[in-house]
Amino acid sequence: MKVTVVGAGAVGATTADNIIRRNIAEEVVLLDIKDGFAEGKAQDMSQTAALLGFESKITGVTNDYSSTAGSSVAVITSGIPRKPGMTREELIGTNANIVKTVVENLVQHSPEVIILIVSNPMDTMTYLALKSSGLPKNRIIGMGGALDSARFKYQIGQKLNAAATDLNAIVIGGHGDTTMIPLIQHATWNSVRISELLTAEEQNDIIQKTMVGGATLTSLIGTSAWYAPGAAAAAMVESIIRNQGKLFTASVYLEGEYGHEDIALGVPVIINNKGWDRIIPMPLSDDEQELLGKSADAVRKMNQVLSDEGII
Repeated sequence: MKVTVVGAGAVGATTADNIIRRNIAEEVVLLDIKDGFAEGKAQDMSQTAALLGFESKITGVTNDYSSTAGSSVAVITSGIPRKPGMTREELIGTNANIVKTVVENLVQHSPEVIILIVSNPMDTMTYLALKSSGLPKNRIIGMGGALDSARFKYQIGQKLNAAATDLNAIVIGGHGDTTMIPLIQHATWNSVRISELLTAEEQNDIIQKTMVGGATLTSLIGTSAWYAPGAAAAAMVESIIRNQGKLFTASVYLEGEYGHEDIALGVPVIINNKGWDRIIPMPLSDDEQELLGKSADAVRKMNQVLSDEGII
């Protein structure tokens, strides 16, 4: 199996590093537009093989999409990252044209590819990738919900002093500071509901910290985070390549599911070698359904920019 990672910045390089360390793919191609950048990072990673014991091969290339030919999965991390004070939505003008060009080049050389979108604003970039690629909807996946759910579990674990691996909790909706919906009433510590262990104030604190998790890190680091995003992307790639059939929250194209259509939005899905295989229905309360509607409205406004600017 061959995986391409487009963008050799912090998120892309971390994604590639996770993939090769775990021998998820036989071959990884790391592509960037900056001359020598991907080549250097790939060589650096390759030199850890003797120390870490992996056999995956990684190659870096500068804007050479012919080297990506025959990729089973491609991860797109291209675009400018957030800086302190920026929202993900403010990136749309620059990143939309980048993502569209990348998608077209990938599909030209790997017509059977499954594309995983990491670039922000992620839900809108996922929608753009679907509309501009001509690929079946199940082969375009937005990563954000997997990352947001991991951050949700982190916040719950901090509050309960619990191991994150013991927690089941997901975030649905848009991948944005005001559009994501941490489903605290559905979260469990193994089989025990979190809502039975924490006060309403504690639960609200977890929700608020989860929603601004990315912005919090951006203010601390000075740019977008990369360790957790890279790990989330690699985990989804693994579920595709190894046909694991794991359940993730992912941004996928809806055609009436959860009451929404013609939009890419974060919902629970099964990820396997088909891409996303099926959407898992969840019973939502009236309040949760209302929040999902507001989230969808915000994402649609972003999508409208693509039409207004003639990108799709």
